[in-house]
Amino acid sequence: MISFLQIDLPALLVGTLAATVCALIGNFLVLTRQSMLGDAMGHVVLPGIVIAFVLAGTTATWAMLTGAFAAALFSAFLVEFFRRTARIDASAALGSVFTAMFALGVLLLEQSGVARTSFDVHHILFGNIETAIWPAATGLSSLFDPVALASLPPQLGRLAFGLVIVALVVIALFKELRVVSFDPDFARTIGISPQLIGAVIVSLAALAAVVSLSAVGVILLVAMMVCPPATARMLTDDLKTQVWLSLLFALASGVLGYAIAVLLPLAFGYEISFGAAGTIAVVAGLFQLAAMLFGAKRGMPKTA
Repeated sequence: MISFLQIDLPALLVGTLAATVCALIGNFLVLTRQSMLGDAMGHVVLPGIVIAFVLAGTTATWAMLTGAFAAALFSAFLVEFFRRTARIDASAALGSVFTAMFALGVLLLEQSGVARTSFDVHHILFGNIETAIWPAATGLSSLFDPVALASLPPQLGRLAFGLVIVALVVIALFKELRVVSFDPDFARTIGISPQLIGAVIVSLAALAAVVSLSAVGVILLVAMMVCPPATARMLTDDLKTQVWLSLLFALASGVLGYAIAVLLPLAFGYEISFGAAGTIAVVAGLFQLAAMLFGAKRGMPKTA
């Protein structure tokens, strides 16, 4: 039990919280055909992290999050500028901005010394959920001990903060998000600005990417922003039901994926587990495949 509390529980919580916050905002990225925005966000934060390190001289959480969030927002609005002002195709603008920003981040990374911290390219791409440990846990009583809880991995606090903010904004603006996601032209006629709501979606996606990136990496971040919402969309046409289903699939992917990563190798006699982030992403993809094949609303057409 102590081993589970110290090693497995915090990692499991990190994976499921990241999956949940990404899936929640991912619903509106999928509906507005901006699914790959999550991928872009995961790449463009790198130069922000490096610049924050250079300016602040520290790898403190506040510095890294501030730099990453600023870079994510800047890149998002740069894509919007190219798309609306320069009239460049959205996918071309997105691809150009996030690849250029990531390349800039790699160059800065090699010259600034950040590569000698935990924020290296491998860590950002693939994450490292397994480093989330809780040495202060000594038993079930630790779950109710304020001193022990204060020593939980810092990733959990960041993810919980991001989830609360995203959830509150989605609840407060649910009507506006729903109208803009399905019919932006109608939204204009009733006084809702698609541009403003679009900026809210982008900002929430940036926040979800920033709080998730250092814990789970780009691979899991992108998978959770796309797979659970897309899976839910194949099962229902009701947005509220879709959101709840996406959260359910995100949680199931996190729990089942982590369990498979840890237990399946042991069952075959291997001592080294699978990478948790990659396994969770694979499980989310399998859920989506199952929904594509058997979903009540989006299933494969029956042959005569």
